[in-house]
Amino acid sequence: MFIDRVEAGEKLAEALESVGPFENPIILALPRGGVPVAYEVARRLHAPLDVIIVRKLGAPFNEEFAIGALVEGEPERVVLNEEAVYRLGVDKGYLDRVVAKEREELHRRQELYRGSQNPLKHLEGKTVILIDDGIATGYTMKAALAAIREQNPAAIVVAVPVAPADTLPEMERLADRVVVLETPEPFWAVGAHYERFDQTSDDEVIELLEKAKES
Repeated sequence: MFIDRVEAGEKLAEALESVGPFENPIILALPRGGVPVAYEVARRLHAPLDVIIVRKLGAPFNEEFAIGALVEGEPERVVLNEEAVYRLGVDKGYLDRVVAKEREELHRRQELYRGSQNPLKHLEGKTVILIDDGIATGYTMKAALAAIREQNPAAIVVAVPVAPADTLPEMERLADRVVVLETPEPFWAVGAHYERFDQTSDDEVIELLEKAKES
């Protein structure tokens, strides 16, 4: 159990220091909840911090259940949970609507957090440390990994405070290294493993990105 995202980030930074050092690292956070965690890592490792924006594609009648994810890039990429799409009978019309809806939010966050800058253009040859406040189904992380891998980084490290153990083999296949602090069983939800898990605001994301630039 972590007190909050700040403490989780501090502990994650310690774990990463123990397996580092990393050559030419850049920290990429999945907003919004991943940013407070990643800020602590970036501060400790003296590495630049940016975000990679991914939007979960929710299932019909249950938006919390991911049937895939949309990730920024040129072009943007959709990663689907094909098994869930088939099992739930999700048709193309629904997929088109949910992708269009999440694309609007993705573009809003791009403009708000970074303006016209695209961090994915600057990853070649770098060690990308990809951070979130936890992994649940793993589809947002998988989408981010797919987009990052196309940019020819030197290595990709997935680093999260908490994740279900059954997601790790897939993460280990897609990344060069995976650092996870806790794999509780049973795993209910990411927020269940934090004492305080308030929603991170856009203002907090912007503030932390600005503070990271100044440090």
